Amino acid sequence: MEIGAANPSPAAYPACPVTGKPAVRLVQWVNVGFLVSLWRIIFKVDARSSFGRQERVGLWESPTGLYFFDPPLEGDHAFYTQFYEFVLKRKLWSKDSIRREFELAARVIRPRDRVLDVGCGFASFRRVIPEANYVGLDPHFAGHGDAAGVSSQTLREHLDAHAGTYDVVCAFQVIEHLKSPTAIFAEMVRAARPGGYVIVGVPHVPSALTRIPNFVPNAPPHHLTWWTEAALRALAEGEETVVETIAHAEWNATDSFLYWVERCSPIRCVDLHFCDRWSWHAALVAGFLAGRMLYVINKVPRTKDEGGSLLMFARRMS
Repeated sequence: MEIGAANPSPAAYPACPVTGKPAVRLVQWVNVGFLVSLWRIIFKVDARSSFGRQERVGLWESPTGLYFFDPPLEGDHAFYTQFYEFVLKRKLWSKDSIRREFELAARVIRPRDRVLDVGCGFASFRRVIPEANYVGLDPHFAGHGDAAGVSSQTLREHLDAHAGTYDVVCAFQVIEHLKSPTAIFAEMVRAARPGGYVIVGVPHVPSALTRIPNFVPNAPPHHLTWWTEAALRALAEGEETVVETIAHAEWNATDSFLYWVERCSPIRCVDLHFCDRWSWHAALVAGFLAGRMLYVINKVPRTKDEGGSLLMFARRMS
């Protein structure tokens, strides 16, 4: 972490990946070597190849409140192969994981609706909408034993034969992994029929995820953006869509462990999120250990906060 690094002049601020307008401020610099170490120590993943020769990345805030990392360095195939092997082996994620987002999205889906799930993972959403005609796309999970029926096609490839054919096109916790969220959203809109739903779920700021110190899954090369309602509306306005609503997805048994980690951490981040200090490392460990105990006892928190994510429901206009 480069706390004392010189700030660039406003003229050199990078463009927001949603609006194209310059960032309004630099939140912090983050040393790439530090992120590589966190990924290796916590998840046993070698992230070095995803960063190339980059030595540091900036965390910036856009006029919409969106936080974004620049340069936007996506995880490569080697990174995600190792990452998913780790989380599956440690049972941090499974085909039985049902996000609160799934339950909210299912409310607008009717029997026999054609549904496209982009970046579907194990296709867990299919279990919530058993009467829909479901198609899942995910190059990282296609062919996996627990993700039968998932296609390895990219969305762009899928559009060649299926543009404008889906009643609902959704992406849960997907666009924050991509350097161009506008490009993937435009393709999702193309896949939907006129009047069809385009549903997007994203991690947001502020939230428990952004307050946990040194929480590396919320950093490159995994998460490249942290979202706000204003940023989602700007994303929709760039295409032929109208936003019906943006919901806060409440915590459920699948993700509320992170709520307890944040609650138990002696350090809660505000404008500094990654820091190579022993006190920060100790705070992460303390939050994890105490949070795990409270999660076992309480599971879903009774108190209300920002919830686990934001979920936008938009309709394609034409």
